[in-house]
Amino acid sequence: MAILPRYLHELQAEILGYAEEYGLDCFTTIFELIDYQQMCEIAAYGGFPVRYPHWRFGMEYDKLLKSQTYGLSKIYELVINTDPCYAYLLEGNSTVDQKLVMSHVYGHCDFFKNNHFFSHTDRKMIDGMANHAVRVRRCMDRHGVDAVEKFVDVCHSIDNLIDPWLPFREMESPRSRRAEEEESEGKPKAKDEGEEVGRLRSDQGYLDAYINPPEFLEEQKRRKAEAAAREKRIPPRPDRDVLGFLLHHAPLEAWEADVLSIIREEAYYFLPQRQTKIMNEGWATYWHSKIMTQRALKDDEIIDYADAASGVTAMGPNQLNPYKLGVELYHDIEERWDKGQFGKEWSECENLAQKIAWDKQLGLGRSKIFEVRRLYNDVTFVDEFFTEEFCHRQNFFAFAQNRRTGKLEISSREFAEIKSKMLQQLTNFGQPFIYVIDANHQNRGELLLGHRHDGTDLKMGYARDTLRNLERIWRRPVALLTVIDDKPRRIRFDGSEISISEEPEAFRI
Repeated sequence: MAILPRYLHELQAEILGYAEEYGLDCFTTIFELIDYQQMCEIAAYGGFPVRYPHWRFGMEYDKLLKSQTYGLSKIYELVINTDPCYAYLLEGNSTVDQKLVMSHVYGHCDFFKNNHFFSHTDRKMIDGMANHAVRVRRCMDRHGVDAVEKFVDVCHSIDNLIDPWLPFREMESPRSRRAEEEESEGKPKAKDEGEEVGRLRSDQGYLDAYINPPEFLEEQKRRKAEAAAREKRIPPRPDRDVLGFLLHHAPLEAWEADVLSIIREEAYYFLPQRQTKIMNEGWATYWHSKIMTQRALKDDEIIDYADAASGVTAMGPNQLNPYKLGVELYHDIEERWDKGQFGKEWSECENLAQKIAWDKQLGLGRSKIFEVRRLYNDVTFVDEFFTEEFCHRQNFFAFAQNRRTGKLEISSREFAEIKSKMLQQLTNFGQPFIYVIDANHQNRGELLLGHRHDGTDLKMGYARDTLRNLERIWRRPVALLTVIDDKPRRIRFDGSEISISEEPEAFRI
């Protein structure tokens, strides 16, 4: 990696000054100059050149390098969510490209520092990744490269089975909460209190049969027994953090537990970037556009900038460009809040001409997009701000495969259908919701999982492979409750074959 030449140092200081003028609040950002081969290497490792060795990263490097060699794609910038932030500039880029990249990077850095969903990430992850690499190499030295790589393959296949909300929840046990409740009351509960759950007390004994009917008490006893049974079950309630559950309960060897903990830790580190892809790229695109067009560009650089910037926001066939969608939504929010096109009065107005001319000159747009950048993720961002007017103005549509021709064709321009499909793709990244239900199902040591069915059946090929890999970790049969063709089913892998059986009811949570 080359030291930045003087002119790039000066450009960095200039662009940073513009970013701070606009109110961007960034971590210290360190730029490094690299060639395209190095850029592909770093990108293949997810931005961390010190990451643990694995064949998958080599395949990704080969793919990226060939894509650039044949002119199919080009990596302009790479920035890492750490403190300080590390960003990479490509050797051979023009001055306009370097200005564009720096402006874009400062948008990302501001987002990393201030978005709520990045608040729990490890800002020293470069050191963490280097530590992970040392631990994995040590495992390879002791247990063999093939054994470790095969186990890493298994862990990679299920690294999406984590709980996105786990970092935001208080990790306390029910026992500690009960102790705090009793302590706050000032005295311990009597031993006989609650023996008959729900019994109401009365000074008049003859009223007891009326205020405590036997069938009511029996129902309360039944509920208490079910609650006690749930408390004894492991886990006591469905657990979405499958990787964490396996880490604590699966019969893993010490090195396997170490590798699984590494995969899980890195999965949680990269999670916020997956949750905010549209917002993050849209925010960086908004600010590189603002900085370049209003501050940094010289007259003779406009054409080159327009050529590069148009490629960033271009919408290819059959794909959603997060740069384009994100930046257009930010522009729309800014315009609406500047003109006062929000709130009850706006939503209840049915006069089209009045809506078109609506401008209260509030000037709240800039503060609103900073608020959105701080509080939202992609799902809530699209759910709240992807309006019908925006949808029609941007010419969005839904498409589906024509069964006769096999080609993708426009299936609908209805706003409700378009937004529903978009949210479906974004919710949990379009992947199924899987929970651990019971670690000792039917007292046989089997692992029982549940699929929260949302109208889309599992892809059976993926389901079978996932069960096989889970069985490799659990070392006992693994079953999954799901719905296939509108009927509750149990898919089970016992170590040798997959079986599918009927279930009386579907898994619900």
